[in-house]
Amino acid sequence: MLMGAITSAYPNKKQREIFNQWIGCARFIWNAKTDEQEYLYKFSKKYLPDGTFIPVDQTYSQYKNEDLSPWLFDCPSQILRNSAGNWYQTYQNFLKGTCGKPRRKIRSNEEGVLLTKELFAFEKDSNGVVRLFIGTKTNNVGNLYIKNIPARLPQSLRLKKKNGKFTISYCYEDGKVFPEKNEHLSYLKTCSLQELEKITVGVDRGVAIPVQADDVSYDFTPEQKKKKKAKEYHIKKCQKDLARQEKKSKRRAKKKLKISKAYEKIANIRKDFSHKTSRSIVDNKETKVIVLEDLKTKQMTKAPLPKKDKITKKWASNHKKSKAGLNKSILDKGWSQIEAFIDYKATRAGKIMLKISAYQTSIECADCGHTHPDNRKTQKVFICENCGHQDNADRNAARVIKKRAIKLLLYSGTELSKRSVLIDSGRGATNKTRGAKANRAQSGEASKKKELRLLNVI
Repeated sequence: MLMGAITSAYPNKKQREIFNQWIGCARFIWNAKTDEQEYLYKFSKKYLPDGTFIPVDQTYSQYKNEDLSPWLFDCPSQILRNSAGNWYQTYQNFLKGTCGKPRRKIRSNEEGVLLTKELFAFEKDSNGVVRLFIGTKTNNVGNLYIKNIPARLPQSLRLKKKNGKFTISYCYEDGKVFPEKNEHLSYLKTCSLQELEKITVGVDRGVAIPVQADDVSYDFTPEQKKKKKAKEYHIKKCQKDLARQEKKSKRRAKKKLKISKAYEKIANIRKDFSHKTSRSIVDNKETKVIVLEDLKTKQMTKAPLPKKDKITKKWASNHKKSKAGLNKSILDKGWSQIEAFIDYKATRAGKIMLKISAYQTSIECADCGHTHPDNRKTQKVFICENCGHQDNADRNAARVIKKRAIKLLLYSGTELSKRSVLIDSGRGATNKTRGAKANRAQSGEASKKKELRLLNVI
């Protein structure tokens, strides 16, 4: 299984200057390739005939000039080659539709550079301590002290700088093989209802309660909430000072660094919560199947579109301020991060994480299955209008998620999508969306028109 690791690096003053220069040269090559491609695209669109394709390559030697860019000669050619290769691979992924178009990079507090095996080696010093040697014969940077030495030597390293701190990240194969999710699914289809109810847990993610796993609730500790609130107040105060400071001044740069470190502290608190919560859910001995909702957080946190009043033709209120507060609360809980941590930890533990459609899980009764918006009039309490079932809204949603997943696992026509979502391919019961109803309505209208055409009515 492919694993990743991050370790802290402690370069001296001279090494920091060299690393900053390497990062700047890699950024220069990336921006040059981006500008060149944009120029060639506009040129071909204006002057060349239709059907002419722009040549896309990963050459970089044309940017090395002793008069215009002499600093590139002080940088190892492998750094420039890797930057051009990364740009080329990103552009190929853009053509395939898997990512966006490569854009220019700006100097920021978070940058990095790729080091291939020609640029580093693990060596022992005179005291027998293993050190990371970085550089080549002509660009000797020296030994770099790192906190942890990898057990398996990687083929490439990522040297990253964030808020003035350097880290080394790398990937390696641990040699362990785990069963695929489809193999788990085939086994789960053979289990009985009682077995599935015993080994399955439904996980609901919310705003008031970040994670609800059946009857267990997971939330930030009072100390974490206090620290987050203090950092948010500190950021707000620093941003006020930043607005009054002169641009490109040293004091402004120091203030921006303080703001970045405060944001990093909040992110570390969120990451700590995600790690501890995912570990607690996965380590439950009875749990073998963990089911979550298929939440599309990026779409849920979009800004509301402007609205116009149909009568007065004036701009109406679209509740932008309240939606911004909701978006901030959703992103603060780290839903996607929790999902990613549960997924890889469950795989390594021999368990499986699945997802189901999130359609109406918050307003469906876990006892009788009655679905209506009035079942959940408040954020906290769920009261079913049909059977009178009362429960915490998040706990009821977790039960609904578990119930739907078990129903799908017992059906032989259930398949697994690329996003690990259980899909009822036979009956289509889990894919009942407004879009699906609209498609059926269009097909019905088309059939009616066809019948009328046969009868010469139209």
